[in-house]
Amino acid sequence: MVAMKPRTGDGPMEATKEGRSIVMRIPAEGGGRLVLELTAEEAQQMSEALSEVVQ
Repeated sequence: MVAMKPRTGDGPMEATKEGRSIVMRIPAEGGGRLVLELTAEEAQQMSEALSEVVQ
């Protein structure tokens, strides 16, 4: 039997290192979470792109 768990967008944004990957969990509007699995290089590129638009 499979247990169903409700998915909510509640909770903080988080990033964890899992093996060689970095996993980001971002709460989404309307419920749920956006989960991204990135390499260290991709995470660095994302950081640089975000820093350009956030002052």
